[in-house]
Amino acid sequence: VKCRLSNIHNCYTSLQVPLAIFYALFFVFGLSGNLLALWVFLRVHPKKNSVRIFLINLALADLLLVICLPFRVVYHSNNDRWVLPPLLCRMVGIIFYMNMYISIVLLGFISVDRYLKFQRSSCRRVFLHSRWSVLFCIVIWAVAFVCGICLIVLNAEHGESQQCFQYKTLHESKWKAYFNFAIVGMFWLVYSALVISYGRIGMNLLTTSKKKPDFPNAAKYNKTAWKSFFVLFLFTICFVPYHCVRIFYIMSQIAKDTSCEWISVLDKTNEVVLLLSAFNSCLDPVMYFLFCSSIRKVMLKIICNSFCQQNAKGLISSIDTPQELPNVNAVVPMTKAQDVKLSKTTDKVVL
Repeated sequence: VKCRLSNIHNCYTSLQVPLAIFYALFFVFGLSGNLLALWVFLRVHPKKNSVRIFLINLALADLLLVICLPFRVVYHSNNDRWVLPPLLCRMVGIIFYMNMYISIVLLGFISVDRYLKFQRSSCRRVFLHSRWSVLFCIVIWAVAFVCGICLIVLNAEHGESQQCFQYKTLHESKWKAYFNFAIVGMFWLVYSALVISYGRIGMNLLTTSKKKPDFPNAAKYNKTAWKSFFVLFLFTICFVPYHCVRIFYIMSQIAKDTSCEWISVLDKTNEVVLLLSAFNSCLDPVMYFLFCSSIRKVMLKIICNSFCQQNAKGLISSIDTPQELPNVNAVVPMTKAQDVKLSKTTDKVVL
């Protein structure tokens, strides 16, 4: 088996440069986007409700995930050689996957949150209360932390000293395979919740807009319906390919008669689809901006204020009489937390 895995590693060099480049890009955009999102959620727009609490934790999970990406960049750009301590390799891998699945679970809770809001369910007041949202997030982080610590402690095998994110067999550690199967099963449960929640929201809004085309909010219903489908589409593109491949990948790890060619195909395919999963950390801030009207208003005001302040500084340097300076605040009022109000439109159904 070692000989076969060594051959697979030698054939893996064609993906080293693309993986390093894409992970570097994801790190730059994911880090800046999620830091900006956290700043908006915590400082500029601090109002607390269920979906805001989930979004804050989602941005934090995405941020922790992208922090792991530079290690993958260095590893792939160094001909897939790990020069750091083996313990750090395990920690980086576990933190990466831990935060990826925290993001997936939080996206599932957000979809249920929006569906209950849309349905005006009787249990909505209990489930969507900010206290319950905080409790759910604490449980998610606690479970993920305990599982991560256990995996770091129990994962005593080091493999080759200069390899980290390579394919590994689990013939003598089948419990890891069963644990990974359970994680994959959890993903499909969350994905089912997203399909049901956003699918029903979108179909109901489309049906309403078609039955009552003259209704004042018909256009908004139609727009929000397609936003729901788009969120579901992005989630599908980012995570479904990886978890489809993951099933066969885990099965090959515990099978004793798997051919070298099949392992090579699975290993390369797994790395490619894992890129899509990491890409989601860059897409989440984009969705905040596109689909959350309050966040969009804050960001546009910040951009306008920064632009107008730069123009004002230029005018100060070119105009001798201060009386002739325009009133910048009169053109674009400075951003204040109390000036940002939640839009009472169907956009709130999406995020």
